[in-house]
Amino acid sequence: MSEREPRDMSFEAVIEDLGPALRSYLERMVGDPTLADDLFQETSIKIARGLPGFEGRSTIKTWAFQIAHRVCIDHFRTSSSKQTFLEFLEEDHAASDLEHDEAIVIDEMNDCIRDVIDSLPPDYRTALVLHDLQGLTAEEISRISECSLATVKIRIHRARKRLRDALQDQCRFYHDRDQVLRCDRKGSDDSKA
Repeated sequence: MSEREPRDMSFEAVIEDLGPALRSYLERMVGDPTLADDLFQETSIKIARGLPGFEGRSTIKTWAFQIAHRVCIDHFRTSSSKQTFLEFLEEDHAASDLEHDEAIVIDEMNDCIRDVIDSLPPDYRTALVLHDLQGLTAEEISRISECSLATVKIRIHRARKRLRDALQDQCRFYHDRDQVLRCDRKGSDDSKA
């Protein structure tokens, strides 16, 4: 994600500099690349419409993330089906680089963690995604979420605690024979070595 402001205030520059981070945030929140594309298009349209009136009371980055956040919240308010909200662990390696069995184990662990994150309240989930995964500061999240800095810090803290507690309650962590950390859902019939 670009830490700098766009080089100019043109729509093209804003989208070029911030678009990938906004798109990533939306996909992490909804967990569906196609839906994230749709929400990114809606966000882009709102940025284009609002850019001429942007007054600079915040950074353009914070302003753009606030728009993406509102688009996401509007989607959740109008959606009637359960959404997958977060792709918690990004794949940093190409699938071809991993052994097939290793890829399956990583997918299972990601699914377990994603299910736990899906259960977080939306405000906590948003704070966790923006802070821990998107790298935004608590101050930036405060402006995006339109709440106090103290509230954001509380949400981040509580989200982490709920995530940790839920993972301990729902998942069994262990090290395999190669001392690689693994995860299975509790209650699984599988026994591990």
